[in-house]
Order: sequence, then C-alpha cells, then structure tokens
Amino acid sequence: MPDSPSPDPSNDNGASGDVAKTPAKGVDVIIDQVKRLPMGPGVYRMLDENGEVLYVGKARSLKKRVTSYTRLQGQSNRIMRMIMSTAAMEFVVTDTEPEALLLEANLIKRLRPRFNVLLRDDKSFPYILITGDHEAPAITKHRGARKRKGDYFGPFASAGAVDRTINALQKAFLIRNCSDSYYENRSRPCLLYQIKRCAGPCTGEIAPEDYAGLVAEAKAFLSGRSQLVKQELAQQMEAASETLDFEHAAIYRDRLAALSHIQAHQGINPQNVEEADVFAIHQEGGQTCVQVFFFRTGQNWGNRAYFPKADKAFEEAAILESFLGQFYDDKPAPRLVLLSHGIDEQELLAQALSERMGRKVEISAPKRGEKKDLVDHALTNAREALGRRLAETSSQARLLKGVAEAFDLGAPPRRIEVYDNSHIMGTNAVGGMIVAGMEGFAKGQYRKFNIKSKDLTPGDDYGMMREVLARRFSRLMKEHPRTEKQPADAAEVATDNAAEEADAATAADMPSWPELVLIDGGQGQLTAARETLEELGVTGVPLVGIAKGPDRDAGREKFFIPGKASFMLPERDPVLYFVQRLRDEAHRFAIGSHRARRKKDITKNPLDEIAGIGPTRKRALLRHFGTAKAVSKAGVDDLAAVPGISEAIAKLVYDHFHE
Repeated sequence: MPDSPSPDPSNDNGASGDVAKTPAKGVDVIIDQVKRLPMGPGVYRMLDENGEVLYVGKARSLKKRVTSYTRLQGQSNRIMRMIMSTAAMEFVVTDTEPEALLLEANLIKRLRPRFNVLLRDDKSFPYILITGDHEAPAITKHRGARKRKGDYFGPFASAGAVDRTINALQKAFLIRNCSDSYYENRSRPCLLYQIKRCAGPCTGEIAPEDYAGLVAEAKAFLSGRSQLVKQELAQQMEAASETLDFEHAAIYRDRLAALSHIQAHQGINPQNVEEADVFAIHQEGGQTCVQVFFFRTGQNWGNRAYFPKADKAFEEAAILESFLGQFYDDKPAPRLVLLSHGIDEQELLAQALSERMGRKVEISAPKRGEKKDLVDHALTNAREALGRRLAETSSQARLLKGVAEAFDLGAPPRRIEVYDNSHIMGTNAVGGMIVAGMEGFAKGQYRKFNIKSKDLTPGDDYGMMREVLARRFSRLMKEHPRTEKQPADAAEVATDNAAEEADAATAADMPSWPELVLIDGGQGQLTAARETLEELGVTGVPLVGIAKGPDRDAGREKFFIPGKASFMLPERDPVLYFVQRLRDEAHRFAIGSHRARRKKDITKNPLDEIAGIGPTRKRALLRHFGTAKAVSKAGVDDLAAVPGISEAIAKLVYDHFHE
C-alpha cells in the first residue's frame, strides 16, 4: 500500500502496535507540508506544539514561500527560532494576492503571533456621524462599531478634535446635534437656534428641503469638496448683497467665517492636500515609534503615536509595511497615504486598499515638495515621542528595581497587580484589579468583579477580597497553567532566556502571571488573600498589603509581607510615591466601577427585567400608562389594549408583577 501524503490523525488510534514516535518538528514538518501546497496565493500559519500561532504570513505562491523555510542557511536568528519551534502549519488559499494581504493583516491583529510585527494600543478612533435614520439628520460624535445608519467622517486623533470640529460645523451649516427624543418633544426652538447654531428643524423654523440642502453641504465639505462649498456660499452671499438682502448676506458671511475657522492654521496644514494619512517611523534603543497624522478637508485632524512590538531584526520599512496592513484592517483608507520610508509591497497594498474602498488609494514616499514637508513633520514628532517613551521606560525600570529591593523580590517585577474593593454599606459591591509593568499602567488588562456571593455579610471586605482573588486566580490557572518557573525565580528565568529575549521590546512583554500582588488593606486583608491563594494551590506569588497611615495620611503607609514584621518606607522615597500611585489608581478604578453600577441600579426600570420586552414595547407601555408602577397595576386586558402588545406579551408582563 503506498504511503499516504497526508496521514489522518483521526485514524491514529494505536491499533497497529507501532512504537510511538516523537512528533515531527521544525524543518521536517515544513518539508512534509510543501508536498501538498499549490503555487497560488494564500496565507500560512506556523504553530508550536501547544497549538499557539507563531507566525502569520502571506505569499504570492504558497509553495515557493514555504519552501524557503526548509533551508536554515542564511536565515536570521529570529527566523531560525521560528522554524525550529514549528510543529504544525495551516493554510488558506485566496483568489488574489491583495486578498491574501488583507487576510494576513486581519489574522495578525486577531491572533497576535509572537514572531510578527504587532500593532499595540490600537484604541478606536472617534468619528463624526451625520445620521441617516431620521427625517432631520443630526451631527454627532461616534466611537465604536458603525451600526447606526448614516455617513461617517474621520478618523480624528482625539475626542477633543471632534468636538471642536462639530462646534464649528454647527456654525457653518446649522445642523442639529440633539438626540432624537429631545428633537421630538420640542414645542419651541432651543437655545442653539437662538445663538445661530441650529436651523430649528424641530419646530419647522426651516423647510425640510432647505434643511436637507444644509446637510448635503456639510457632507460635501467633510468629503473633501470644501473649496466648492466655500465658492457656492461666497456666490450666494454676493447674490444676496446685490439684491440688498443684507440679512441673508450676513448669514452667509458668518457661515463662511466658520468654515475658514475650521481650516485655520493648526500647527501644520497643507495647502494642496485635501485628504491624506501621513505615516513616519523611527527606531532607537530597540524600540519603534510610528507617528500618524490625519488630514481631511485640508485641515489637520490630529495625530497619534504607536509603538508596535517588533523583533530588533526588523528594519523600519518592514515594520511600517506590516503596521499599515493592520492599521487599515478596520479603518477606511483616504485617497492618499504618505510614508517616510518606501515599502516593498507598496503597489500591492495600494491595490488591496483600492479594492476594499471601491476607489483609488495612492501610496507614496515623497522626496520633495509640500508632501515631503508633511512627512518630515511627522518624522520629527515620531523621534520626539520615542525619546519621551524611552525616558519614561528608563524611569519606570528604576522604580521597579526599587520595588524589588523594598519588598525583597528576586528581580524587578514585570507585572504588578493591585486589588481594591468599593461599596456603600455592602451595596453594589465591586472589586477592581489594575495592572502595571515596564510600560506603566496596562489599562487594557484592568478587570472589575461584581461581587456575586449571596452569603457575604454586607460590608465584609475580607469576604469580598476572597471572592475577587478566587475568581481571578481560578481563571488564570485555567487559561494560563503555570508551566514556567515561579515569579520568585524571575532573575534566573531572565538569565536562562537572555538569548531569546535579547531585544528590548520582547523583554518588556508582560507575563500572564503577576510577579507582585498589592492588596489595599492591612494585615487582615493580607491574611485573607494569602489563605485564598493557598486554598487554590497557588504559591510563589509575592503578596504585599498596604495599610493607610494614621488619619489616612499619605506618606505614612504601613506595608505588610507574610512572615515579616510590618514596616514603612522613607517619606520622600520615590518607591513610596510609585506605590501610592498604584494604590490610588486601583482605588479610582474600583470606585468608578462601583459608581457606574450604582447609577445603573438607580436608573433601572422594572420593565427591563421582563424577558421579551425590548425598547420599543417598553416605550409603548410607558407612553400608554405613564409610569412603570402603573404598568405593574394594570390588568391583562388593559395591557393588551396597548398598541404593539399582544395578548401573550400582556400575560407575560402581568405574570411578572403578580408572581
């Protein structure tokens, strides 16, 4: 019987009696996969023996690209480590190479393989939304998924830039920014109409067709046709002046002035570039910064600095190329993208983005002129941002070293977790966990815990801390089993892995397990925390309790460590200030979560608890009966008389209040 080119693991049940072989790894796995690969484009994934994705790549020819990994000669240390760790490969065949490029970027962002360049801190950008689901569209700020019907314009680098632009657009186009419910309940124009920032469509101060014209002008302006809009307004102003209609001429004059204000000088504004994103990259000290500037309608809509994770073997152009694919994975691309460095697959990326946007997207690395000035300005900002980050990282490293000395740790902790609880007389109790490391606060890893136990005595802080730590570390043990050495051996681990973690970016990676746990509380809280971890079988995690000083004085905190006498740090010790900052951040996060839960509880409507009653039916019931209390007292027939409420739903509502 001939050998099967692809043995089926499902048939490997051990019935043959053969001696078990060590699973293939490295070059052998890749050679086996090459035999069955097509010559066409696609995406490949390299996986380790635990099934974790090591690397995601795309290829014009899968067979040729993967074959290149079967030869170790001439490969960089990074690629050699990746090849030798590969235990399996997965493939996706695509119709075109641009499709493969977009799929690669999507998979890298989702899977975060450790041998790829990774875009970090990719917070969502705010946009301007002109709604499309109302007879009188509104202009508003939007962040997050684009579920609401309408036109989105952006991105803006900050919420402040959006607010300033909306404020000016209201003066220029008189579009409302109120909520639909507020709009529907107006009987007379609001203050914005009086100060000439809204045309007053809610009370018929402007005809619907005229208001639609204002909305169309705003969309045209935000879409890049700003000069055309300004020319039309100027013509209308002149026409009104010629007919001696000076009142309307003054209105057009004020609108033109508002548009000029939007396009006023903001640090640097292009004269001949209406719409572009500018990317500049700078490397120094083993770290990389990518500075992004957004230009729309001829104005600067702000900038943001990114610090992607990348092996030091990557050159600036290679990092920028991978960064661009991930950056535009979930964002619209402008008509022009300007780069500080030319990239190998510049035309391919432009083609992929053009296909996605349905219009031409140009990518270039300008050498002269105004576009080059824009890139140089972004590059200067990239250098300065990276310089500040390196200084902050150095300062943070010194503080973490001081923490290790103060609390007798084997090495500076790469991950510190701080826990605090917040409640009022036991109500709406919330536990908070904040995380800090080499790069400061890791806000993406903060966690809140709504206290669920029904057996707790209201206000039992010890019981709350037990529940929070039990839930946190139980999940941690399940999702990240501790196969590595204990945090107490961090110094030894760092030495053993020196070759593998040579670059600063990798060395700064935050582990899953904390290397120091700070508890906001004294000996009692610390004992509760220690006993909880012991019950879970968790050992080797340093615990420190922070008790507030007499009269809650900052600077007189007392520290508790299991098995040691309590102690205080010198009042002006930088480590003390650092720990205070960690404690205060945990307190801020916990009390903020508690207030949000309390506010939600206060504004909760009894109708929200009824399964099958959504916003529309709830609105219909409240409109008919006035209050939720009146709904609770209504009979089935009365409930069924409400428009949109069937007999079955009426019975459901009645049964809910008459159990």
